[in-house]
Amino acid sequence: MNSDRLLNLFFHLVRIESPSRGEGAMAAFCARELQRLGFMVTFDDSMAKTGSETGNLVATRKGDVDGEVILSAHLDTVTPCRNIDPIIEDGRIVSAGKTILAADDKAGIAAILEAVRTLVELGEPMPTVTVLFTVCEEISLVGAANFDAGLLPEGAPCYVLDADGAPGSVIVAAPCHRTVRAHFHGRAAHAGVEPELGNSAIAMAARAIAAMPLGRLDDATTSNIGVIEGGAEENIVPRDCLVRGECRSLLSARADEVQAAMTASLTAAAEEAGGEVTVEWHEDYPAVSYAEDDALVQGIAAACDAAGLAFKPHRSGGGADANILASRGVRAVTLGIGMTNFHTLDEYITVTDLQDITRLAEELIRQAVK
Repeated sequence: MNSDRLLNLFFHLVRIESPSRGEGAMAAFCARELQRLGFMVTFDDSMAKTGSETGNLVATRKGDVDGEVILSAHLDTVTPCRNIDPIIEDGRIVSAGKTILAADDKAGIAAILEAVRTLVELGEPMPTVTVLFTVCEEISLVGAANFDAGLLPEGAPCYVLDADGAPGSVIVAAPCHRTVRAHFHGRAAHAGVEPELGNSAIAMAARAIAAMPLGRLDDATTSNIGVIEGGAEENIVPRDCLVRGECRSLLSARADEVQAAMTASLTAAAEEAGGEVTVEWHEDYPAVSYAEDDALVQGIAAACDAAGLAFKPHRSGGGADANILASRGVRAVTLGIGMTNFHTLDEYITVTDLQDITRLAEELIRQAVK
């Protein structure tokens, strides 16, 4: 690993604006870099479904020895991401302006590119390396959801560099994620002249939410109502109200129970008020789980040892592309890269963590040699 080159690469990547569905420039840069490293680069045809400027990027470098490995990260970021100005303060890389830093997930991309470049320069025996850079991860994994997993080598370990936690952290379990949209329908009336003729959709929604199981329900399960939209004016009994929420669980059966309970609260509130509600659920991604003695997890532990990093298995409350890929038969697991306070203006990554995740990526490639 060339530390200066890695840092310069990361600084360059975060300066490329790439919000979800606007990843074109980022994808073009990564494609050029991978081609210089001997990869054959292709893009899938997911654009029509994701609405992105580009498809998911898939690149393969044929190995000179047996073995296969997949390294993955995502191209998009949350906003605000225009004119990011990265600086180093006390060993931390931060944004100097009123933007995110975009370590999520450009630290992952930088680590993958530098790890491959280092091993190529060293002339070490290399397995076949496949790189997958997805689009639209930040909007419920839409890029991965519309990716054909058949484009990846069957049975190869897939390491998704996209989690908080120091390098060496491994997400051995991550929850399914289900979202709900409930449309309440009541009856409008003048709130001052004839309120008794109205039937408030917002009141129905409030009654439903008050009766729901919300928050951290157990060690594996959470639920939340995040959006309420309704009404027209303060002097009109509201006819319509939209409620949006979610539930997550490491256990699909538990998610079923919470989904049913939330739906029951929604329908009961509408019935009791003499109104109507339309409830629509969608599973954005399924749960993923690996035993700590799984060969995939143990391979990461061995790579951590070789890189001088502490191996730390974790359960997460959030999802990543690995959730989608694992559900389609890919041996995919998410790794911590050291990004901290991501999705906020206080986001940072330490220089040390950026270096460590790059070293780990090198060792994961070496581990794949057979």
